[in-house]
Amino acid sequence: MHLLTLPPLSLYVHIPWCVRKCPYCDFNSHEAKSIPEQAYLAILKQDLQIDSVGAQGRKLSSIFFGGGTPSLFSAKTIASILDEAERCIGFENDIEITLEANPGTFEQKKFTDFFAAGINRLSIGIQSFSASHLIALGRIHDRDEALRALTMAQQAGFNNINIDLMHGLPQQDLKQACDDIATALSFSPTHISWYQLTIEPNTAFYRQPPPLPADEQLADIQEAGFALLDQHHYQHYEVSAFSLPGRQSKHNRNYWAFGDYIGVGAGAHSKQTSLEQQRVIRRQKTRQPDHYLTLHHSTEGNQGPRFKEHFIDIKELPLEFMMNALRLKKGVPIEYFSQRTGLAFSVVETTVRRLQRQGLLIDNERDIATTTLGQQFLNTVLEAFMPET
Repeated sequence: MHLLTLPPLSLYVHIPWCVRKCPYCDFNSHEAKSIPEQAYLAILKQDLQIDSVGAQGRKLSSIFFGGGTPSLFSAKTIASILDEAERCIGFENDIEITLEANPGTFEQKKFTDFFAAGINRLSIGIQSFSASHLIALGRIHDRDEALRALTMAQQAGFNNINIDLMHGLPQQDLKQACDDIATALSFSPTHISWYQLTIEPNTAFYRQPPPLPADEQLADIQEAGFALLDQHHYQHYEVSAFSLPGRQSKHNRNYWAFGDYIGVGAGAHSKQTSLEQQRVIRRQKTRQPDHYLTLHHSTEGNQGPRFKEHFIDIKELPLEFMMNALRLKKGVPIEYFSQRTGLAFSVVETTVRRLQRQGLLIDNERDIATTTLGQQFLNTVLEAFMPET
């Protein structure tokens, strides 16, 4: 065993409400005609106070407000959450603070206030600029609102914007997929998340699957999209993430590099390193918003949301680490394995060397990373790190 060291620390804040549930969405999001914003804020603050002990002296390097639709909350509430996080934990000087936002007119009107509240990065869920595909995806915005949202975000002062786009949409062809990317590129965003629509259980699309492009067409779309993004100097640094040089998402990189993060809000997950116990801990808050708001537990006299917590089994740690690190195109430094799992590299060395000989992992002594072939067969690579039963 090696001594664990503390990696960078992030904070995830989950806002679970949406105007309408999209038919492809399997996230913990809930339609709501009215949102108990102030009651939720009060519990979030309790949540933060209790979980702040996990910081162990670290300050936050990034914060991400996800959902649901966090931009449904007022800028005043978002600012109050940030104030509490800074008071309880503290901020690094170059902290990245991202808010997910939808292009709806209601949210657009608040962009300037969000910027003033301390948000310095927006992630805007466009998904497509095509009217027909937006309807097929059940989105509540149209093309004009999407274009206007990006313009208003830039006018509000945001110079760090991610655009979320999907491909492999119902009856989408190669030209339509590339047109979506080209429209996004016309705004010169710092970051683009471009990922394939997948049909997940417990969604409307799972119950009534739409007609999706054939596998061969999906491969053509992906190849053309990668080429177009590369042509415009967007670096493909993670499975579905592309950024201009130096503008990768700090928050996402910390996740994939097996860093620590505190999760507050209904259903939020945490991954924390305990120096005292020399173990890696996973925690999940109670999922349903009404339970999160009403169910409490007592912890040394404090009241806070219920959660489930467990140590990651030592046998599971190699796979857990690789499932994250190998999503990054350049992987991670080899010393991260021991620093962030507490295990000697010798635990995985035989497997790593075998995958290197097979051309699936890069063959050097500095990094753990897949080759281009390894990226194509990532599931096969990960299976090699599964614990023996």
